[in-house]
Amino acid sequence: MPRPPLSENRSMSILNAAKAGGYAVPGMCCYNIEAVIATVRAAEAARSPAMVLLFPWAIEYAGNSLVRAAADAAHSASVPVSLHLDHAQTPELVRRAADIEDAFDSIMCDMSHYEKEENLQLTTELVQYCHERGIATEAEPGRIEGGEDGVAETVDLEGVLTTPEQAEEFVATGIEMLAPAFGNVHGEYGPRGIRLEYDRLESINKAVGDRVRLVLHGADPFDEAIFRKCIDAGVTKININKGMNNHYADAQEELRGKPLTTVIEAGTKRMQVAIEKYMHWLGSAGKA
Repeated sequence: MPRPPLSENRSMSILNAAKAGGYAVPGMCCYNIEAVIATVRAAEAARSPAMVLLFPWAIEYAGNSLVRAAADAAHSASVPVSLHLDHAQTPELVRRAADIEDAFDSIMCDMSHYEKEENLQLTTELVQYCHERGIATEAEPGRIEGGEDGVAETVDLEGVLTTPEQAEEFVATGIEMLAPAFGNVHGEYGPRGIRLEYDRLESINKAVGDRVRLVLHGADPFDEAIFRKCIDAGVTKININKGMNNHYADAQEELRGKPLTTVIEAGTKRMQVAIEKYMHWLGSAGKA
């Protein structure tokens, strides 16, 4: 299905509606076609918009094949579903992904492992490259702590919390989505537990929330109450990884030795049920 012009971008149409409606949309981190299908089925069952997220690993592992399959599934859905590349961490990878015809609707140009000035320069260049192809962009001012499966390791890099001033600098690059660091962590939160600085998030939203959509990373252990606080502070896209994928892994373990189709179908169904729960928590159910 042809990619629409930037003014009609699928990801931004989904997130702008969420902003206007006071809810958030789940961005489901998918590693296989089962997760993609589970996301689309959940969206159609809950009548919810959704975003399918792939990591650069998908391209490194399968070339364009999983990307094209995900794009077909997402763009053929009976409700709005877009395809997003999360944490593209090199300029070469961003350009490669952007050049896949009629595939990604949005790409995270994640140069957060560079020092700030180089991060800003590279982000500006890559945003322009994506925009020329009708693709919306996301960036991460500061640096969200931790690492995530399928993402180049940044776990040894110190987390740097986002300020409203930094957010302004990144909005100037032309991005449409901004992922602030306000105490959220990729992967495990560890002994310190969840310590989010809602005041920081609210100040960032006050500074730039009228021009970009805010994205929440590191949300796997959060409950409905935390999600609501983040949505009230301006978040419209919430990335979910283990909260979906662990259900697939559990099905594989429990059904070991059963026919492969049985395992795949059970894992897909369990992921779908989990995704629908998130859709109701985030308020997106019934909005499509």
